[in-house]
Amino acid sequence: MSQPIEETTDTGQKLRFLSFNIQAGTSTARYHHYVTHSWRQVLPHAKRVKNLDSIAELVSPFDMVALQEVDSGSLRSGYINQSRYLANHSGMPFWCHQSNRKVGTVAYAGNGFLSRYEPDAVEEHRLPGVIPGRGTLLVRYGEGFNGLDIAVVHLALGKRARAQQLKFLARELDSSRHLVVLGDFNTQVDTPHLLELRETLALQAPTRGLPTYPSWQPQRAIDHMLVSRTLQVGVAEVLDVTYSDHCPVALEITLPPELKLQEATRPVISIESQTRP
Repeated sequence: MSQPIEETTDTGQKLRFLSFNIQAGTSTARYHHYVTHSWRQVLPHAKRVKNLDSIAELVSPFDMVALQEVDSGSLRSGYINQSRYLANHSGMPFWCHQSNRKVGTVAYAGNGFLSRYEPDAVEEHRLPGVIPGRGTLLVRYGEGFNGLDIAVVHLALGKRARAQQLKFLARELDSSRHLVVLGDFNTQVDTPHLLELRETLALQAPTRGLPTYPSWQPQRAIDHMLVSRTLQVGVAEVLDVTYSDHCPVALEITLPPELKLQEATRPVISIESQTRP
């Protein structure tokens, strides 16, 4: 599934982005798997590792990868930090991770980011909500007005909490810089509060209308990439795989000629994030 986007003349650096809610590495191909495979959400199993290897192969051609529902290292993942695992097995030289919701030693969900380019800073922002455990991972390249910010988000299921989180993002994210906000929004891109965020931050929605959930028969467009109008976008597409209950969404973005990102030179690196309340 793909959606053509109008293109203009470009001379800048082209980057391939991917956003994927990986459901802690658990494949889902039918609704009844939520019941029959529910034990996979609390116990380790060999198929999870095999599935992670498939995801690593899938993401390896991309330049920047945003991950949601990635396990930080708990019983169900065999105490493996899945962001680190996917970086190692996909050949991504940079990774960072934000741990959000911990359920004892059984599950520890978070956001992850993999890249072929080394950022200057990484920040963690805790999102508001009645039930804690949602966050935004903010990856920053360059300084000043010509810098690039990438915000990895996984918003709440509830409409009220999601509205609070979108208002928080509208206040915290910097519209004076080039900006990409991507992840699992759990809502369509034209709902009122998401429209308000887009207007406040001057974001275009190149993935509008591309269904990503459920992965075996996509009907709902809830995984998005929102991109500053200062950035040029190419073709947006949803990849047809069932490695999770979501399908990944992909997009090519061209940076302004004056914005040059530095390739990561070390084998596998991570930057310690700065936690923001």
